[in-house]
Amino acid sequence: MLIPNRSPNFLPWDENELAPVWSEVFGNDNPLALEVGCGVGDFIVQMALLHPNINFIAIDFYNKGCIKTCKRIDKAELSNVRVLRAEARSFIGACIQPDTLQMTVINCPDPWPKLRHRKRRLVNTAFVAYLSGFMKQGADFYFATDFDDYGLDVAEFMALQQGFDNQLAPDTFRHHLEGYPISKYMRRFLEMGQPIYYVHYRKG
Repeated sequence: MLIPNRSPNFLPWDENELAPVWSEVFGNDNPLALEVGCGVGDFIVQMALLHPNINFIAIDFYNKGCIKTCKRIDKAELSNVRVLRAEARSFIGACIQPDTLQMTVINCPDPWPKLRHRKRRLVNTAFVAYLSGFMKQGADFYFATDFDDYGLDVAEFMALQQGFDNQLAPDTFRHHLEGYPISKYMRRFLEMGQPIYYVHYRKG
């Protein structure tokens, strides 16, 4: 049984329900941003503080992560973040209108390191093409990973992905991104001497 999440910033939803009306959820018509895989919430809190005029939707499949994220949001007294427990593909298709996202962030998704499992990785050319339909023109796409192979793979296919412009050119990735918050998970790997791979593109 899942631990109940009683935070006012948690939005209960399942696939049998109607999509949230985001302007009603947030009480304004500010641009929408999506974080796929919010972990324990330290990144999204920093982003929401940096961008108070953007409404952030943070999703994660793990209930405990959603609870920890909500506790951080509640403590920071933020009004521009809502958390949902959901799987990325089904949630985006059901709850995000086409051409509405101003920003999408995916930090350190499961790398599925074994070769036979890599087809299970979330971020690939098909997923980015799908995601593109929900992003506004000029919307930002951020990807970060601590896993070398995953970082190089995303950097390689994004350079060929139609409809996106590389914001780090001439580099296809960087190990430091100015103004981009560091999550607790990222910091752990940086302290171990393992670099983070950052990719930043903008929908053309």
